[in-house]
Formats: sequence, structure tokens, C-alpha cells
Amino acid sequence: MVVGSSNAYDVAKLAAEAIVKKFDGQHDVLAVLGSGWAHAAAVLDAVDEISVTEIQGFIKPSAIGHGGTLKSVRVGGSRVLLLTGRTHLYEGHGVDAVVHAVRTAAFAGCKTVVLTNAAGCLRTDWGVGATALITDHINLTGFSPLTGADAPAPLHGRFVDLTDAYSARLRDIAKKVEPTLHEGVYMGFHGPHFETPAEIRAARVWGADLVGMSTVMETIAARHMGMEVLALSLATNLAAGISGEKLSGDKVLAIGKAAAGRVGPLLAEILKQIDKESKHN
Repeated sequence: MVVGSSNAYDVAKLAAEAIVKKFDGQHDVLAVLGSGWAHAAAVLDAVDEISVTEIQGFIKPSAIGHGGTLKSVRVGGSRVLLLTGRTHLYEGHGVDAVVHAVRTAAFAGCKTVVLTNAAGCLRTDWGVGATALITDHINLTGFSPLTGADAPAPLHGRFVDLTDAYSARLRDIAKKVEPTLHEGVYMGFHGPHFETPAEIRAARVWGADLVGMSTVMETIAARHMGMEVLALSLATNLAAGISGEKLSGDKVLAIGKAAAGRVGPLLAEILKQIDKESKHN
């Protein structure tokens, strides 16, 4: 798929049609499980599932800790598409592959997307294992899913307002579930290498609380598609140069696994609360 091409949207529409047919109807919410969140899938009982390799335009993630399954889950009166892993920019498949799930979910009826990730933390007062709501992001990937030709009508043009990219309404709902959730700014890097201590010092000056290699492309694409976005980060390590410890993907997964008993139920309860709130609106 060519970045920003109308063909990318056509492929997403075809994928959405296949998902609607497979799962017998449209869905309301897309939830994406990032590194450290995979065990959340066990808390949510799937009605049906399919390998992403069976759906047009999807690529099985190669990142460690990421699954390749799309599940249909019932949460109260809502139908949730649960994606057990994501494609990252550093996997080399292009921006459209990174945001394909978001665009597909939008065409499949989803109005809300809940994104989760593992992140390096710049806040020593939070501690490793902390969970935070993303309030805003700084995009240092050098990419945008809106590069290229305008999207086909009736979608928005290239210039999407990101003033309220991360929904305050959804953050309030999450805080009802867990009032102790931290809130902070996420800085997105391309990866796959971890950031340098100098980059982390710069990130702190710029106002970042968390750093990672995902989420920003999906958020931009979701807002372009008219979706409301909630994003949660699991702080799996202190960012480079803060603790003096060497960083590794294995340690990230270990912290995620240790937090599974907490973040899985948390995500499930947040999805339930979103469903309850939707009935009142």
C-alpha cells in the first residue's frame, strides 16, 4: 500500500466488509493490545476470532509480545474488536500498514478506539509498573498517516485538528474506574532501538512523561476517521539514562507479564464503563 493513497482506504473497506461478515455485524469499539497488555485478552471472553493473516491488508506483527489475532468480544451492550498486537513503523511495512486496523475498524462501525502500549517512563515518582493515561503526544517519528493525496470523500482532508486528540471524556471515564491513574504526554519515536540518554534529556525539556514506538500514527488516523481515542501506557522501564540500567525487550515483557493481573482487569473495567456511559448519551 502506498502511504496516503486512496487504495489504502479501499483495502480497509474490503477488510471491514470481511470482518463484518465473519463476526456477523458491525462493532462499536476497537481495543489494541500493545506490549505488556497481551494477557488482557484472557480477561475478555471472545465470541469469535480470526487470524489477521486471513484479513486483507493485515500483516502479522513481528514485534515480541504481539499476537496476530482479531477477536470479537461482548462488553455489556457493546461489541468490541480486540486486536492482540499491532504493526510498528520499525517493522518496515509503511505507515498505512501501521494504521490499517484503525481505518478498518472505523469502516466496520467503531466510533471509539482504546490503544494500549508499553512505554519508557521519565517520571521517577511514578515508578516502573505504573499505568498512565495519555493526554497528548509529541510525534518524533518523522511520519504521518495523512501524507499524500487527500482521503476519498466523505473523509476529512489532510489537515486534521489534534487539539483534543486524546478524549478528555474517555479519560474521565477511565478515572472513574481507577482514580489513581497517572496522566502524561507521550513522545513517539520511530525505533526499533531504544532512545539515547541525550534524547531522553531532550524529551524531558519538551514536556514528555513517556516515550515509545507506537500509538501516535494510530491516534492521528483515528481522529482523521472521526473516532474518539483513549490511550493507556504501562511504564515498563525508566527511560534511558535515568536509572543507569541497560534496556531490553525481554525486561519490557517481564514487567508486562508481572502487571498482567492488574492491567487486564483494568482494561476490561474501562471498556465496561465506556459501554455504560454510551447508553446514557
